[in-house]
Amino acid sequence: MLSGLLALPRTLLLAAGLAGVLAGCSSVGPALPGLPDRVELNGVPFFRGNANHSGSMALASMLSERGVQITPGLLDPALKLPAEADNLDSSIPRVAREYGMLVYPLDGQLNALLAQVAAGNPVLLRYTEGSMLWSEPRYALLVGYDRFKQQVLLRAGMSRRLPMAFDGFASAWKSAGSWAVLVQGPGQLPAQLDRQRWLDAARETARAGQEQAAAKAVRAVGVGGG
Repeated sequence: MLSGLLALPRTLLLAAGLAGVLAGCSSVGPALPGLPDRVELNGVPFFRGNANHSGSMALASMLSERGVQITPGLLDPALKLPAEADNLDSSIPRVAREYGMLVYPLDGQLNALLAQVAAGNPVLLRYTEGSMLWSEPRYALLVGYDRFKQQVLLRAGMSRRLPMAFDGFASAWKSAGSWAVLVQGPGQLPAQLDRQRWLDAARETARAGQEQAAAKAVRAVGVGGG
């Protein structure tokens, strides 16, 4: 009888320990089926500067990653900054296409962004910075994540490696409209390719006067010849 009473607390302790382990596993972060647990794109360029010019900084970093010799200051006039900072979600794609790039929109789910980063593609996005009393949209590059630390890494503002918790980032990104795009060279296919979305992006690049780049992008998915 005494041994049974003594064994009971041990049994409860083991059960509680197992429950704690399982709870810890479930809080590691979002499921990443088929993706690495940690990724960081260390080679993505970074331009440090004022947050009010975050759009030109993020686009300059992305274009530099794609081999374009550019600085944020050279992009400010084309983006019409600072006067039209509220229109960057349309002016960034327009300017990127003028450089012969394809602007490929991503779904509004965190895993969709992480899948691209895992494939080596930095993501250009908009998120809300601030608090309940003050907030403004900012543009940044998503260049990494760590499932165990439950955080993403951004090139943003003055920070080359700005960590943000998964939940905080997802909320800040959603509050800014869940806007996120890839800026790809015409032969650089995204991960988890949506073929029609790619062809639509190629069509927009052609409309920007970059017909050769658009044709190369179309051939990359097996359409056309030459």
